[in-house]
Amino acid sequence: MKVSELGEFGLIERLARVLGDDAAKELIVGIGDDAAAWRSGDQVLLATTDTLVEGVHFLPGLAPWRDVGWKALAVSASDIAAMGGIPSFALVTLALPVDTEAGDVDELYVGMRECGMEYGMAIVGGDVVRAGVVSITVALVGMAQMRAGEPLLLRRDGAQAGDVIAVAGDGYLGDSAAGLRRLRDGAPLDDALVRAHLRPRPPLAMAQEAARLGFTCAIDVSDGLVQDLGHVCKMSGLGADVSAPPMSDELAAAFAGDALALSCMGGEDYLLLLVGSRARVDEMSKGGLPIAEIGVMVEGQGRIRLLDETGKEVAVSTHGWDHLRGE
Repeated sequence: MKVSELGEFGLIERLARVLGDDAAKELIVGIGDDAAAWRSGDQVLLATTDTLVEGVHFLPGLAPWRDVGWKALAVSASDIAAMGGIPSFALVTLALPVDTEAGDVDELYVGMRECGMEYGMAIVGGDVVRAGVVSITVALVGMAQMRAGEPLLLRRDGAQAGDVIAVAGDGYLGDSAAGLRRLRDGAPLDDALVRAHLRPRPPLAMAQEAARLGFTCAIDVSDGLVQDLGHVCKMSGLGADVSAPPMSDELAAAFAGDALALSCMGGEDYLLLLVGSRARVDEMSKGGLPIAEIGVMVEGQGRIRLLDETGKEVAVSTHGWDHLRGE
């Protein structure tokens, strides 16, 4: 069997079975969530890793190196946010062709430094290797917030039937995927959709507040709303009824015919999908924080229905981005 037949998430499940279930007793969350979590003394540490590859995650010659650097660090910060944690230190593995311009690498690291300053992270080491194309791998360590000796963790398996599904963050689903299309079509770098693609802004502070308010379930939207919600459904043993998420005026104007598909299946928005009780969602909304209710968790494992304003089901693909299938 080829890995393309398994797909990215099928391969992850297969590898988890190979590794078995013999982790140390200090481990709280292992393979299958946005970050790993384990006890270290009286703290709970978090760790995640992500890779950006030239030609796969960013377009050479179109995406400025400074923006690539920002994004390389931001996507890992988004994983820590999805756990309700506090990011701290990053290690960067840089794979470079030997003819890479040193000034481009400077710009890459300026972008990472800008993101680190924005979100309170520091790059403290890493590795440099030779490769055929540029790739940037970030391993990010953080800490869980604690209360009475217990970690305040957001997890994919924490949903309950009747919980409200909401999207949190200062942005709109679908804008990044639309921005990638616009960038390929020659749109300027200051185009609003292009900026959403090049400089994602994960809602770290909102995620931390959600954990403090008692939310226990979240995931970052990296592979598309429907696919990422599907991970929550699978881990929690539930289904979901969702309505079309709010979309930006720019998305609606630029891609009217594809706007719904982009907002539901487009990836790399790095907003937060929060799942919790009505009372907790209302509490998050009180301070005017950018949060939009889009659905409810229901009985029926893995079943996701997209409903229009009349309650009628709308046909929509359940697939988002999969690295190994290339779709």
